[in-house]
Amino acid sequence: MTHDHSALLAQLDALKSADSTNVFAELIRTGLQALIEAEATDELGAGRYERTEQRTTHRNGHRTKTVSTTSGDVDVKIPKLRSGSFFPSLLERRRRIDKALYAVVMEAYVHGVSTRSVDDLVGALGVDSGISKSEVSRICAGLDTEIARFRERTLTHTSFPYVFLDATFCKVRVGAHVVSQALVVATGVSIDGSREVLGTAVGDSESFEFWREFLTSVKARGLSGVHLVISDAHSGLKAAVMQQFAGSSWQRCRVHFMRNIRAAVTSKHVPPVMAAVKTIFAHPDPVEVAAQWDQVTDTFSGSFPKVAALMEAAKHDVLAFPKAHWQKIWSNNPIERLNKEIKRRADVVEIFPNPAAFLRLATAVVIEQHDEWQVTRRYVSDVSMDELRAVIAAKEHATEPALPLTGSNETA
Repeated sequence: MTHDHSALLAQLDALKSADSTNVFAELIRTGLQALIEAEATDELGAGRYERTEQRTTHRNGHRTKTVSTTSGDVDVKIPKLRSGSFFPSLLERRRRIDKALYAVVMEAYVHGVSTRSVDDLVGALGVDSGISKSEVSRICAGLDTEIARFRERTLTHTSFPYVFLDATFCKVRVGAHVVSQALVVATGVSIDGSREVLGTAVGDSESFEFWREFLTSVKARGLSGVHLVISDAHSGLKAAVMQQFAGSSWQRCRVHFMRNIRAAVTSKHVPPVMAAVKTIFAHPDPVEVAAQWDQVTDTFSGSFPKVAALMEAAKHDVLAFPKAHWQKIWSNNPIERLNKEIKRRADVVEIFPNPAAFLRLATAVVIEQHDEWQVTRRYVSDVSMDELRAVIAAKEHATEPALPLTGSNETA
């Protein structure tokens, strides 16, 4: 007890003489060192110079380890053993950042702070020795558990009549090469009108095989009740949608659709063609909208046959759902805004060190948006969703097989 009291008085004198800015760092160092020594004593079965039958080995000096904390760098001494090894559970191997700073750096990375900026950030927090790029990568790997939980969660809690699909590309290092890889994102509008992010994945390209694998994985997690898929007209994507969501409608994103119409005519004809197509959606009544669609298509059939063919092929998918939903579902704009945010965060990285790092950062951004959607108002009102429920019920009734007729004149 006398020894412990004397040691405390010595530490108090040291704190009094220390610079005021280093007091908390010294307190942290002292506390850490005491805990390290206590854990070492417990693991060895004996304290320093203590003889007990429980002793498993003997100490063999110390090695110094610098630990970065929010109060600055502190040096602690980790006991070395004559046989075996010891490492305190409070610290983590091969990382000099304690758990408080660990969270700060992860957040900085997820919010689009480059490695050099992260280095400046931890320096401002008092970590004089800074942080390396490899260290940032190891810290951010800690996000993987949360991200895997999000990407693998079940989707059986509700149905999603509307599903949006899109992709964005970033530069990723694969082996010795830097290639452009696709991040695909699926979002959905549930039957109660709320939005959710359904899944993310990274692949080499928007091939049929990649989209098929992605959609299969989302379905395996319980995605159901899909009646309309909105995406661009990429052939691989469209083929995968038709295979995985048989019986569902597919709609070309209106923004992409208008781009396709624009590409089908010469530049001088773009203004009148676009103006004619926009008149379709100016009508308040769905019957009038359908009639105007046919009229515009007929008008184009002679002078702009490619545009007429595009419109004839797209009519059913565009007009099959409640008019109140059209402004919400006729384009991929919501998911494209999400992709822009991913690109903004990714720009500071420039080239991702590997596909896993690309997926980690992008999915972390997506989770933020998903969480925000859970606390904002519904994307589509409940009254409007009643209209969709009626459309779905009519569609399901139309596809029900007719029951065989029976009568008294049947023969046995």
